[in-house]
Amino acid sequence: MPTELCPAKLNRFLAVLERRADGFHELELVTTVVEGVPALTDVLEGEIAADFSLAITGPMGTGLVADETNLVVQAWRLLEAAAGRPLPATFRLEKRIPHGAGLGGGSSDAAAALRLGNRLFELGLKEGALLGMASRLGSDVPLFLLGGTVLGLGRGERVFPLRPVPLEPILLVYPGLHVSTPSVYRALQQVGYPFPQPLASQPAGIAPPWRNDLTGAALWVCPLLAEVRDALRDTGGEPLLCGSGSCWAARYSTIADRDAAVERISSDHGEWRIWPI
Repeated sequence: MPTELCPAKLNRFLAVLERRADGFHELELVTTVVEGVPALTDVLEGEIAADFSLAITGPMGTGLVADETNLVVQAWRLLEAAAGRPLPATFRLEKRIPHGAGLGGGSSDAAAALRLGNRLFELGLKEGALLGMASRLGSDVPLFLLGGTVLGLGRGERVFPLRPVPLEPILLVYPGLHVSTPSVYRALQQVGYPFPQPLASQPAGIAPPWRNDLTGAALWVCPLLAEVRDALRDTGGEPLLCGSGSCWAARYSTIADRDAAVERISSDHGEWRIWPI
């Protein structure tokens, strides 16, 4: 059965520059698509069938529904509109990326649906057309069509490929909390904009600053996030909130330091899910 992998993302730099007239916020992001980590990669399988159907399975599939609110279904409707006809197919989505964690799982699934449908039905849609559909689905969807390390502007939907910069040894920790992205952006009005400055020009091969301007607002909305941040600091890591939360990434100087943190976090907080990358 034709298959598309749906990896997670890691925002290495997220600047909130201003509130726009349309109510959204002007952003600047540097995001890396985290490929090659099977435990943090959704899998979308599909084949032509008599009718459209989507089944959701996997360890992170509980509570997700396959109706018109699902981004895979919405992506498929855009493909059908572009083709000018129904595209009957049956799909199975194995969810391994937690929902509402700031890792872009739903957006990655939608991008995979666009790629898979274009291939499955030989639609011949070019990258520009797929990127246009992706931007209508959500701000994070276009970056998954590009892959690698991406600069995002506007709401994040205007994407440009960057030279790859290798990730440091990273530990991702998901505490099982769900943080509403709209509530975090609304909370910016209370906590303010910490660094309303865009990214300075970076020399080739240099990693972007480890920064997320949504951190204060996310902690305002969900104070329990601080427990994860502090636990990672105690292991010697440098924590960074993933998007609007609730997952945190911590970077370490060496793989040995990261692996020692894995053992400590696993021992002290067995209820949290962790992924070394």
